[in-house]
Amino acid sequence: MTPNPHTLTPLNDAERTLGVVVGFDGSEQSFLALHYAARAAQRRNSQLTVVNAYRLPAQFYSTLAALPPEGEADLPRQDSEAVLAQAHEYLQDYPGHVVAHSVEGDAAGVLVKLSASAQLVVLGGRGRGGFVGRIVGSVATAVPAHAHCPTVIVPASYDPQAGVGPDGGRFSPAQDPRPVVVGVDGSSISRVAALQAAEAAAERGAPLHAIIALLPLDDVTGWYPDIGFDSSYAEQRRRELEEHAQAEAAWLQSRVPGAQVSGVVEVGAADDVLAQRSAEAQLTVVGTRGRGGIRSALLGSTSRSVLTAAAGPVMIVPDLPEPRLEDQPQFPA
Repeated sequence: MTPNPHTLTPLNDAERTLGVVVGFDGSEQSFLALHYAARAAQRRNSQLTVVNAYRLPAQFYSTLAALPPEGEADLPRQDSEAVLAQAHEYLQDYPGHVVAHSVEGDAAGVLVKLSASAQLVVLGGRGRGGFVGRIVGSVATAVPAHAHCPTVIVPASYDPQAGVGPDGGRFSPAQDPRPVVVGVDGSSISRVAALQAAEAAAERGAPLHAIIALLPLDDVTGWYPDIGFDSSYAEQRRRELEEHAQAEAAWLQSRVPGAQVSGVVEVGAADDVLAQRSAEAQLTVVGTRGRGGIRSALLGSTSRSVLTAAAGPVMIVPDLPEPRLEDQPQFPA
């Protein structure tokens, strides 16, 4: 793997020729993301593209004598190449095709641009920058909000040694019996996310749990005590959603051959339910936005909350063009 110091040439968006793109900055969490991305590329039989972004500092000189020696402006690029050399060493026994790039620019902006030619973007939860106390870094929240393909955020709890494949290679796809889980709320974005989740589950040979969250009625009536609580209505609503969950599962299975989907209704706020489920899932999938929230918010409150609280990798799916959305089950009003 030879680092390429040049800016990438724009590619045809439809080609997705970059395969799995991973942002790498040499931090501990970026190594976890690199390992996850290498497995994902192996699973997809696609190229692994390792990217490090660097910035050229603004330079102002009051006199000619203050001008730096020729070549000093190349130092950020050289530092970037040194970082990619660490990725090269880590991937020395990786059997797939790898391309590495040093790209000038803001990390989030570079990755968003490249996502138009990628199948998947993978990031660590935090990189070298930001505040130590932050759970999720700025790049890990900005990229999913603007990316043109699904983005997986890999947390610090990810274990590269877990589920080594049958050939014993450390980058071979993991043999993991845990399910993939996805939140479904009847919005077109959530169905795009559910289709991506079904594909992810099918390629892993794992079950998919499509979860509909039912907000407890007492959470609502607590604000309006004079209305009272009718348990029969709550039970009726649950039965309606359970019937719909089964229809949703059947619809997903018909669109993604090989997927094994079960529809599940769980009581609770959507972000809480999905965050709890993430502890027993190998991947948690959400759309960038759902039915609620402000339309201008590119990353909704549920996806942001799940990203912050999840115990495992989270895939955030944007509103991609999706021809399989015809004949969608009608979500209960």
